[in-house]
Amino acid sequence: MSQALATFQAMQGPLPATGVAHYARTGWLAARGLFSPEETAEISRWTDELTAAPEVPGRHWVYHEPSLIPGAAPVIQRIENFCPFHAGFDRLVRGGGKLESACAQLMGGPVVLFKEKINFKMPGGAGFEPHQDQQAGWSAYAPLFITALVCIDRATEQNGCLKMANVPRFAGLIGDEWKPLTPEQMAGFALTSLPTQPGDALFFDSYVPHASDPNMTEEARRILYITYNLASDGDHRARYYADKHASFPPDVERIPGRDYRFKV
Repeated sequence: MSQALATFQAMQGPLPATGVAHYARTGWLAARGLFSPEETAEISRWTDELTAAPEVPGRHWVYHEPSLIPGAAPVIQRIENFCPFHAGFDRLVRGGGKLESACAQLMGGPVVLFKEKINFKMPGGAGFEPHQDQQAGWSAYAPLFITALVCIDRATEQNGCLKMANVPRFAGLIGDEWKPLTPEQMAGFALTSLPTQPGDALFFDSYVPHASDPNMTEEARRILYITYNLASDGDHRARYYADKHASFPPDVERIPGRDYRFKV
């Protein structure tokens, strides 16, 4: 990173210069307490509103998964594509607030929304194998993305907090597209658990390997994930969701008998 870019980034957003420097070295950053208790409570309330809203075609996308707890009913796994249908979340994500300005600060220029989701990881919810976000075909849209994670519920090692590869920044695909990383591919990367409290945020780029474990506790672990790319690389949100709908639509819009598989 040039000294001029480093100075610009340090001055143009809510993150301290030390955090920007850490992100430049590693591709990720923990911003503890970025949101106040009042702001976090509002995000939690909005999440409850989405959860309670009817699942109907043409609205926000809801996905469920089998519970890992024997005999338990399926649990909600994820809600996506909700900003057009919830003014509060849309304002949080696209209104020029903390998330957008922090991501612009880290990427060195204005950003646009690429995708938004809430991962619920309810009791019995599965984890995610090690992967790079860019592996999910994202290079068809832009060369680099940044994701902002906002902790809604306490995330611990026991209920499946995020694990990040704590290594020097990596800017390339380690494995194949559409496949999780294998143990052999992860051999040179140490995953570090990053527990978070409500209101904490984590930022990471689309090449940092990361993973999470299942949640076998009695606590939900809801986390907001918002992904941006540089505005100079184009606005690809509509195209991304059209492509995803063709291969992995929300549960309510699926054709009975057809097999749908989430890849990475």
